[in-house]
Amino acid sequence: MIRILDGMPAGVLGLQAIDDVEKEDYRNVVVPAVEAALADHGKVRLVYVLGPEFDEYEEDALWEDLKLGVRHPASFERIAIVTDARWAGAIVKILSILWPGQARAFPLAELETAKCWAAEEAT
Repeated sequence: MIRILDGMPAGVLGLQAIDDVEKEDYRNVVVPAVEAALADHGKVRLVYVLGPEFDEYEEDALWEDLKLGVRHPASFERIAIVTDARWAGAIVKILSILWPGQARAFPLAELETAKCWAAEEAT
């Protein structure tokens, strides 16, 4: 499941993955939230939390994630991935090479720092 996080800085979309993330989460939560952010701000600044209760992405959810990125390749200005998972740093490095925006990984203890970074003007 993916839920929208409250308490985000202006212009920042906050999402949190809990348990298994499925295709319906993208259709019902992520896509409408991204479309609303694009309509309001023209770009997406995202804080994406993968906390300890996150389990895995279902295969169909990964496909939906890829499709969303293809539909809006230059729309994501900043993505802060917030997790204690060790693989996050490597994924963010790959994402940074393939994608025109900025991406950065933060540990869960630095959620507030991630929010501030996502809200900053891109350099």
